[in-house]
Amino acid sequence: MRIAMFTDSYLPSKDGVVTSILLTKQELEKLGHEVFIFAPEPWDYRDRESGVYYFKSRGFKSYPGYMIPMFPTNKCEILRELNVDLIHTHGLLFMGLRSMFAGRTLSKPVVVTFHTMVTDAAKYYARIPIPDWMTNRLFWIYLRELLERADAVVAPTDAIRTELLNYAPDMKRIEVIPTGVDTARFSPANDGSEVRNKYGLDGEKVLLHLGRIAWEKNLDLVLKGFRKLSAEDRDIRLMIVGEGPAKKHYQKMASELGIEEKTIFTGFVPDADLPQYYAACDAFTIASKFETQGLAALEAMASGKPVAGIDYRAVAELVTPGQDGFLFDDSPDSCADAMSAALSSGEDVRKNARRKAEAFGMEKSAVKLVDLYKYAVEHKANGH
Repeated sequence: MRIAMFTDSYLPSKDGVVTSILLTKQELEKLGHEVFIFAPEPWDYRDRESGVYYFKSRGFKSYPGYMIPMFPTNKCEILRELNVDLIHTHGLLFMGLRSMFAGRTLSKPVVVTFHTMVTDAAKYYARIPIPDWMTNRLFWIYLRELLERADAVVAPTDAIRTELLNYAPDMKRIEVIPTGVDTARFSPANDGSEVRNKYGLDGEKVLLHLGRIAWEKNLDLVLKGFRKLSAEDRDIRLMIVGEGPAKKHYQKMASELGIEEKTIFTGFVPDADLPQYYAACDAFTIASKFETQGLAALEAMASGKPVAGIDYRAVAELVTPGQDGFLFDDSPDSCADAMSAALSSGEDVRKNARRKAEAFGMEKSAVKLVDLYKYAVEHKANGH
């Protein structure tokens, strides 16, 4: 099969969507399929990759590093020349629209993966002050049209599938296909001593948060929970790995909470070094209600680390309390308790976390995706 993947974000930007695309492309190519990436052009021309088809774009001022592909293109002609069998969009906004236009123009099936709860994030980046209820309603009117026009929809978790069915009940087909995790790369066998030495963490208990530092990630709760926990145990450190538009805000908040000396903001970490950072921690924490799957939590579990996570959406579906991690609600006290339980959990919890991650095999996910592709192609060929 020849598959065109459309995305609103791509390298050098790094987020869960980009990770999912790279892993999926890798596994599909192992199965003998051809994958072509269509993405917004990067800000710096030197970041362009050969073999990627770029849309002329402009920077998104509210979110540095992200580009908006808002200009006319000849991509339909390119898709026709490539003779693709199917278009798979991982973007819901500009690229979602472009994928539908291209699919209609070329009579090709379109599959949509719902990676991002854009309704949850929109309020943080809107250029015009609009009431939350209005933003939410307008986005879902658009998203319903997108999802119900697609030949098939992929939801990363059952929680997201249920939510999408509430808003777009007339989707032609929706399947739960999580992004697989590389359990060879993220493993309990990895050595995190170099990272610990770098930050002077020998003898300390390390709690890790890894991902984009953005307002929708609910890092406020992590910091407030950590303040309570660190007051009870002085040997605990919080390591926050990543970059993002809210980094300065959270650095200031850590200072105001009096935990600045116990909190490490590492900044950007190269993808190749991430396994060492997971290996360096004793437990992983995530408070984001924004997640549709929670790939970072899954990578931590593959590394044999228990997760202290928010009891909401995808994270609540991933973590089994007391077995491979612990869940908390919106209160700092609950968050602190779950973090403490994760840090003090025994070897059985760590082994269970690893087993949970092993169930998310990359090849298994790719095979399920190919089956859905075949359905979409046949569905389109039959005139539906």
